[in-house]
Amino acid sequence: MGPQNPVVPDSDHHLYLLRRRGTSSRAARTDRVQAKPKPPPRAHATPRSPMSAAAGAGGSAMRRRRAVLPAAAAALLLALAVSALAVPTAAAASSGFRCRPGSRPVLFNFGDSNSDTGGMAAARGWHLTRPEGRAFFPRPTGRFCDGRLTIDFLCESLNISYLSPFLKALGSNYSRGANFASAGAATQPRDVPFALHIQVQEFLYFRDRSLELIDQGLSGPIDAQGFQNALYMIDIGQNDVNALLSNLPYDQVIAKFPPILAEIKDAVQTLYSNGSRNFWIHGTGALGCLPQKLAIPRKNDSDLDQYGCLKTYNRAAVAFNTALSNLCDQLSVEMKDATIVHTDLFPIKYDLVANHTKYGFDKPLMTCCGYGGPPYNYDFNKGCQSKDVTACDDGSKFVSWDGVHLTEAANAVVAKAILSSQYSKPSLKFDQFCRV
Repeated sequence: MGPQNPVVPDSDHHLYLLRRRGTSSRAARTDRVQAKPKPPPRAHATPRSPMSAAAGAGGSAMRRRRAVLPAAAAALLLALAVSALAVPTAAAASSGFRCRPGSRPVLFNFGDSNSDTGGMAAARGWHLTRPEGRAFFPRPTGRFCDGRLTIDFLCESLNISYLSPFLKALGSNYSRGANFASAGAATQPRDVPFALHIQVQEFLYFRDRSLELIDQGLSGPIDAQGFQNALYMIDIGQNDVNALLSNLPYDQVIAKFPPILAEIKDAVQTLYSNGSRNFWIHGTGALGCLPQKLAIPRKNDSDLDQYGCLKTYNRAAVAFNTALSNLCDQLSVEMKDATIVHTDLFPIKYDLVANHTKYGFDKPLMTCCGYGGPPYNYDFNKGCQSKDVTACDDGSKFVSWDGVHLTEAANAVVAKAILSSQYSKPSLKFDQFCRV
């Protein structure tokens, strides 16, 4: 068994523990997080987020999409709905988390830049500069955000350290888990860095090496019981769906969901076959409300809904989440001794725009750290790290940080909604996982 004494938290979590004694951090118990004053000028530019790649080709594809659901896509969605009725719900298959009494929470995460806490920056040697991280840390940490991500708030709810990236060699703390998420990651192709399949392979290496150290009488970050009791989170698919929408009409996009879902299924099954029993899987968000997608040139506004979001993108996101939810139900039946929770992030993130004033947001569709001015302040050739880009003064008034990723204030709202369990099936409380 591994060492029982907790490892000293890393510097990021130490900062969190200090701040929670005051009033600046409330770990998702408040709806919004106030931003820090405007930072000093940045020293140099670095690569843009992989999720904000140029989408010039997406404009023509967008104009080709039809507003009416094609027959083929309708048939596929009907089949998904029928399969959902035929399979018992996850709530019936799982009664709660599998966690040994007295165990402490351990969390492993797989995903893209929405939950990347610095993995891609470490892998590529990116030197991100302010204003990244300014609202909380207050320095760049490799997160594409002005502060904390949703996963950071979820870690706070469990009272564990922020997850260190698996690829970060220095200053990491793996005593309560590790983060394998990487900016730009997708499910396909499966064998390229850092696709979901590769992230799972990285986890298996991490687990085997940790147990090997313990077997040698050395200090390993997590023991066998820790891996068995851990919660395994998957938050991926946004890049896959976005790539399809940029090149194909809607009905063909829907038809290509099965291979994406198959990769997520394979990841869960691989983890399960290696002893994992607790899974928390996120659906994608309101893709049609991202300034990056709204900035794609269009002939007219016929595809915009009443809140100014692209209906085609959002319909695809809803369809993907429905199919992912059905997959989770099926896996729950197959893996009767596992707990598999699916959380639908679409209604949560769509509400940030539809009811933005409720959360104190003034600019639901504008980018805080962007270029070009209203209506979206997004330029495909100038990312947040570009030299001539200036961030907004108060990020807490914005939903979008850089046109693709949320601000810390928006992430706090998302985390609070996740913690409510209102959007999860089965309706389990995330912050009650493995409580001592």
